Amino acid sequence: MAADEGQRSAEPALRPPVTAPATRAGGRGGTGGGHEGRHRGRLAPAAALPLADLLGLAAAAGITRHAGPAVGLYALAVLTVLAAGGQHRLRICLRLSDQVGRILAAAALPLPVLLLSLPAGEAVRFALWSAGLITAARAVLYAALRAAHRRGRFTEAALVVGSGTFGAHVADLMRDHPELGLRPRGFLDDGPGRRDLALPTLGHPADLAEVSARLGIRRVVVCWSICRDEDLVEIVRASRPLRADVCVVPRFYELGVAVPRACLDEIWGIPLIPLRRLGHAPAGLLLKRAFDVAAAAVLLAVASPLLLALGLAIRLRTGRSPLFRQARVTGRGRVTDIMKLRTLREHDDPDTRWTPTPALTSPLGHWLRTRHVDELPQLLNVLRGDMSLVGPRPERPYFAERFSREIPRYADRTRLPAGITGWAQVNGLTGDTSLYERVRFDNQYIEYWSPWLDLAILARTLAAVVRSGRGGRR
Repeated sequence: MAADEGQRSAEPALRPPVTAPATRAGGRGGTGGGHEGRHRGRLAPAAALPLADLLGLAAAAGITRHAGPAVGLYALAVLTVLAAGGQHRLRICLRLSDQVGRILAAAALPLPVLLLSLPAGEAVRFALWSAGLITAARAVLYAALRAAHRRGRFTEAALVVGSGTFGAHVADLMRDHPELGLRPRGFLDDGPGRRDLALPTLGHPADLAEVSARLGIRRVVVCWSICRDEDLVEIVRASRPLRADVCVVPRFYELGVAVPRACLDEIWGIPLIPLRRLGHAPAGLLLKRAFDVAAAAVLLAVASPLLLALGLAIRLRTGRSPLFRQARVTGRGRVTDIMKLRTLREHDDPDTRWTPTPALTSPLGHWLRTRHVDELPQLLNVLRGDMSLVGPRPERPYFAERFSREIPRYADRTRLPAGITGWAQVNGLTGDTSLYERVRFDNQYIEYWSPWLDLAILARTLAAVVRSGRGGRR
């Protein structure tokens, strides 16, 4: 994403002629500006596509004269599949042909639900009617939105990161094609932009959150900027709680990327890669929490006899409480006492010593640690909301503060709650392994979080415990 000024000046200088902002559709003088237009622009992306899909499903039920709980459950399943696949994100490029395959898949996947009350032939016909009418409803919606955009309605304020030749070209394309529904407000960059920019430079990339909130920005397009890539990653991550959708122009945008077209976006022939929001949105966090509570309750019930037996053995061998509590950083600005089964006879410096002395570990403690069984009491932390089942491992405050200063992006790990197990752990990054690699895997997990990824990590963790041959963790 980042490039020096020499790289930016090497971009093609051929651009559409620049016209004053007030004379262009969708510019500051357009009818889509102001608080009212901004409010309408926020409502459309949130409700238009789900409503169109629901109308298509309702029309299918009416035409086929099928109703009942199974049909309602099927409709809910179709909407869920579409939402989980990112098909309820209103794209900039309203091209229906890119989405037909995903619509057909969403209509086909919940077919077993229809078979509960319909014969196989009727169920297939209902699914085909559903897919066809969802497609038709979207076609009508897209046509209406394009017409509204040309009149300056339901438009969204946009911000371009990068004020070089290419960034200016992208902004001009937004202005030249009002059917895209974008009102470019300006640029962010660390250096001087082109002298003939028709829009102002509103600040530095580090001002992204502040400028987006102040101007009600709904779309951010990240082009090539003077700002370094590593700095821009941190800036964009810090801005993820904003309501703006962020898209990145791929470096070699002229080359085809192995990303489904239904997942891409586009500004007049320039592909955009949208950044994922599932793991950062309130709905995603709520889904993760619901899964944690349900799974932790089941696991705790299954593990209770083992925990009681181990607790009794530890009490008899050590004469001390079987539970060991230690303060850990379990989220951004959050420190919690987590619980583990006691594995050490004593510990002279539990908060600042990286690994315990082997002589301090009892034979039972060594068995518990190498098989990760000492972590089981943390299921109570999960039920209380202190932690998650899956996430970056919690760290002691002393080391968390130290690593935040020394290791790039270490603090980014706290964007999701800490977990009993995690993506780094199932990839073998435990014990005295590279902290830089752990940080990279933890942040990759957060960026690509999904319920399926959590299930895969838990399955791999269970398999590792069953094999129970790996030791050497801290």
